[in-house]
Amino acid sequence: MTLSGKRILLIVAGGIAAYKSLDLIRRLRDRGASVRCVMTDGAKQFVTPLSLASLSGQPLSDDLFSPHDDNGMAHINLSRQTDLVVVAPATADLLAKMAHGLADDLASTTLLAADKPVLVAPSMNQFMWAHPATQANLALLKQRGVLQIGPGAGDLACGEVGDGRLAEVMDIVAAIEKFFAKPGPLTGKKALVTSGPTYEPIDPVRFIGNRSSGKQGHAIAAALADLGAEVTLVSGPVSLPDPEGVRVVKVETAREMDAACQAALPADIAVCAAAVADWRAAEVAPQKLKKQAGADAPALHFVQNPDILAGLGAMGAGRPRLLVGFAAETEKLVEHAQAKLAAKQCDLIVANDVSAGTGTFGGDANRVWLVEKDKVTEWPPLSKRDVAVRLAQALSERLS
Repeated sequence: MTLSGKRILLIVAGGIAAYKSLDLIRRLRDRGASVRCVMTDGAKQFVTPLSLASLSGQPLSDDLFSPHDDNGMAHINLSRQTDLVVVAPATADLLAKMAHGLADDLASTTLLAADKPVLVAPSMNQFMWAHPATQANLALLKQRGVLQIGPGAGDLACGEVGDGRLAEVMDIVAAIEKFFAKPGPLTGKKALVTSGPTYEPIDPVRFIGNRSSGKQGHAIAAALADLGAEVTLVSGPVSLPDPEGVRVVKVETAREMDAACQAALPADIAVCAAAVADWRAAEVAPQKLKKQAGADAPALHFVQNPDILAGLGAMGAGRPRLLVGFAAETEKLVEHAQAKLAAKQCDLIVANDVSAGTGTFGGDANRVWLVEKDKVTEWPPLSKRDVAVRLAQALSERLS
């Protein structure tokens, strides 16, 4: 999603997680947002004013009484000239000031004077987070309409482990995007997408796999999310970053993918774009298979993997309203896709040519044919992202 034209006031408080504000600024600006920064004196112990000003591209504000900063009215003007105030990290001290209306520096005074929505991303020690005073302050702020993202759980800077970790930067970005997002045509709909290859182990070291990169499936998950769908992406082993605003379940084998898909139901849309292995070794060697001089290669006995797409198509009452499969073919694309459409009980098959020389596997481009019961539509060569956007729009139109 783009944040083009959106004005964000970022207030950085004095916690160790303040260093993550630098990445947050960059991510927001990459999406087209304008970012103006305010920092507390405590924040200066962790990041420099020059860093915030340089990355935001705008003057930094940190002095309540500066006559050169909006004629001494920065605490008023800063909130009037923004669309959303984001506090990241939001320390226990600053949250307490917000809850009780204290205003003794530029950050707290700006928050008290703000006439715009406020999103806080708390960050602190786990016992500070769990303290009744902190929880009471947050409850009071929530009643007043303050939005919250995080905190998460994990290793804390103090060396302890627990709740209080600043939400991941991309989760904060997603929360900001959600705030600005207009309801899309798939808002309120649930989508399931599979992506990437599966790896079927032979021994603890070796596996049977394929060349799928996951680029197309991941792009489809992102495109459906951009239209407002609540998306679960079940991904095999890939080297891609997780799409923003998408719940990702990572698996390795076909059986793990099948189980994850069943757990993600019910869904209005299911797009099975993963290249799932048809077969797996009947027995996985407990130790690495060793080559023996003069001995024949070990014989492997295979058994069939679950057919995820066919299983979804045969579900009956629990079947997704729109079920889409992919047919990666090297010959007779449409003919094989039509046969797959009938055999798997799908609504739509996306057929693509993965023969040698096409560069489809691992590449950024794709050429597809949409195969339906009574119609075949050929699309021109497109980037995988554009294929995803067009497919998501087509599915949205069919659902409506």
